[in-house]
Amino acid sequence: MPFTPHTDEDIRHMLDVLGLPTLEALFDEIPPELRCGKLNLPEGMNEMEVVRLGKLQARRNRPLLCFAGGGAYEHHIPAAVWAVAARGEFYSSYTPYQAEASQGTLQVLYEYQSMMVGLTGLDVSNASMYDGASGLAEAVRMAVRCNRASRSGRILLPRTINPAYRRVVATHVAAQTIDLVELPYDPATGCTDLAALESHAGSDISALVIPQTNHFGRLEPVDTLTDWARANGALAVALVNPTALGLLKPPGDWGAAGAQIACGEGQPLGIPLSGGGPYFGFLCCRKEYLHQIPGRLAGRTVDADGKPGFTLTLQAREQHIRRGKATSNICTNQGLMATAATIYLALLGPEGLRRTALASHINTSKLIRQLAAIEGVERLFDGPIFHEAVYRTRLPSAELLDRLADRGIHGGCDLSGDYPELGQAISVCATEMRTEEEIGMYVRELTGILLG
Repeated sequence: MPFTPHTDEDIRHMLDVLGLPTLEALFDEIPPELRCGKLNLPEGMNEMEVVRLGKLQARRNRPLLCFAGGGAYEHHIPAAVWAVAARGEFYSSYTPYQAEASQGTLQVLYEYQSMMVGLTGLDVSNASMYDGASGLAEAVRMAVRCNRASRSGRILLPRTINPAYRRVVATHVAAQTIDLVELPYDPATGCTDLAALESHAGSDISALVIPQTNHFGRLEPVDTLTDWARANGALAVALVNPTALGLLKPPGDWGAAGAQIACGEGQPLGIPLSGGGPYFGFLCCRKEYLHQIPGRLAGRTVDADGKPGFTLTLQAREQHIRRGKATSNICTNQGLMATAATIYLALLGPEGLRRTALASHINTSKLIRQLAAIEGVERLFDGPIFHEAVYRTRLPSAELLDRLADRGIHGGCDLSGDYPELGQAISVCATEMRTEEEIGMYVRELTGILLG
């Protein structure tokens, strides 16, 4: 039975108290031309029909061997992660506003924040964002607010950043006085073109976004970029892969003084691919920018008896402060995903994360070397990578990926649409999940397609 909170008698009584004839009269202030009218929705389904539809849709998924990355990665998730995260105490909880009834959730969020600042080398973390793309958009807006010496609202956004992220940022700032300036990449290295960056030296720049790793899997010269930002009065916003931080220098240690803000996609930390979500984003910063960080923060304190406890604090969101003073209108977070990430990081620890990152790097290096040895395959962008690389063939990328899928392989991400100058380019990824046999299968099938 559907849940109906108010009976017809309840509604009639409330309308009588208000002196209104109908429910529609509650909305008479909205002009007719602004109303959407009747929604073109299908008839509702009962439980049996919904379950049947869900199963039919699920059967459309093909269990392909995944060599794709592009912002979402298939890593091993220990069974304990979701065995704990799926407990009712976590799985069904929402906003822990009542601290006295939410100590478990608040402690997990506090531990999550502690882990993220340890991973990024910064001072403060919020209690998660919607995803990596919206996390970058919020980081950009935050940088403009924080850099009070800059009046331009100009953000240098390298083209080596995931195109989907760049589109989300553009959407977020479209109605604001923020100017996104695209930085080209060096076609030889696949990294940000330092000569093009130098053309902005001495101008009013609010922030420079620095991806590590970038969308081509390349390691950017983060020390050089961070020092350039500081020398030119811009904030350095790090867009980082959290798994890579198990091996690489954290943003807080980049250059002479480190980045001021770090953000990214948290999906690699114990979140399954799940057909595209839900995922979560992380956002960290230096202590001096604490009051400008959006979203929730869980703090540790003591109660009236001196016992340690946890509570939400410094929530400069629109529910808690005047809209004009709010840092963000993001009104929820991905608390369950952040909980899973906390459990994942606690289980792996620093050494486990390092081994995961190292195994992913080794597997991708093996894969791209073997692919590049196939006649008709050209590797792009020689140089240091983490766990993604790019190759090009004479076949249209979409056709090649379709033919690999017919052989049970998700062969990578098609770059030809967003980067047409690269030709028929595909990015590939091999995490710690991929075995020698699976890598060999990819190589054999690609060889058969190109040379068969």
